[in-house]
Amino acid sequence: MNWADIDLAALMPFVAVGFAAQLVDGALGMAFGVISSTLLISVMGVPPATASAGVHIVESFTTGVSGLSHALHRNINWKLFLRLLIPGIIGGALGAYVLTSLDASVTRPFVMAYLTGIGLYLIYRGAGLPLHPREPKIVEPLGLAGGFLDAAGGGGWGPVVTSNLIVQGSPPRQTIGTVNATEFFLTVTISASFLFHLGLEGFDSAFIHPVLGLLIGGVIAAPFGAVVAKRVPARALLLMVGVVLTITSAYGVASALDWI
Repeated sequence: MNWADIDLAALMPFVAVGFAAQLVDGALGMAFGVISSTLLISVMGVPPATASAGVHIVESFTTGVSGLSHALHRNINWKLFLRLLIPGIIGGALGAYVLTSLDASVTRPFVMAYLTGIGLYLIYRGAGLPLHPREPKIVEPLGLAGGFLDAAGGGGWGPVVTSNLIVQGSPPRQTIGTVNATEFFLTVTISASFLFHLGLEGFDSAFIHPVLGLLIGGVIAAPFGAVVAKRVPARALLLMVGVVLTITSAYGVASALDWI
């Protein structure tokens, strides 16, 4: 595609969406994939596999900047990072294969319903229960499931992994930073898998504007999420994670069941 063909007016809405989605994702450890994929599939009419591939290509850049920012602000638990890394990569590669080979839409309503319940529980926890930080026990299976669902569903690493680690007692700030940093390696793996299965012909010129816009907005916003995660109190972070997870997952359930 010729760079002279890029329409700035068509690009700017996607820049705004990318900025907002990444700001939420960097601060709360979730939502960029869900928001972006929903926009591309529901509004733009992009096929699910192509939309997921485009979003993960964008996230390869945004998560790199976000992960570096979280590392500089000391928001990363490196032991937890290493436990998530390999299972997440394996799950992501498997999920990319499934989405390009099979119909994974059957399981999506059940996953979204589960995450809605987790979101409501986090709101309940954040609203009144005492917070007792502790080392999470179930990590590797969570990384495998989160990576798989992220690739197969166009988004899910943050909602699945961040929320379940927090439920187990992992401190919100370090959980968010660690999940964001690990996501860089996950998205690079998923992007490479999609390119291998789909090829470059899966991306037409009309798809360039959304992807480029999301990339520009996301990279600009990426450094700010770590600052928010570091400065906001743990209980407030817990409540915000719960609210965002509940809203996005409930919307996912409604969309999957054709209610909206």
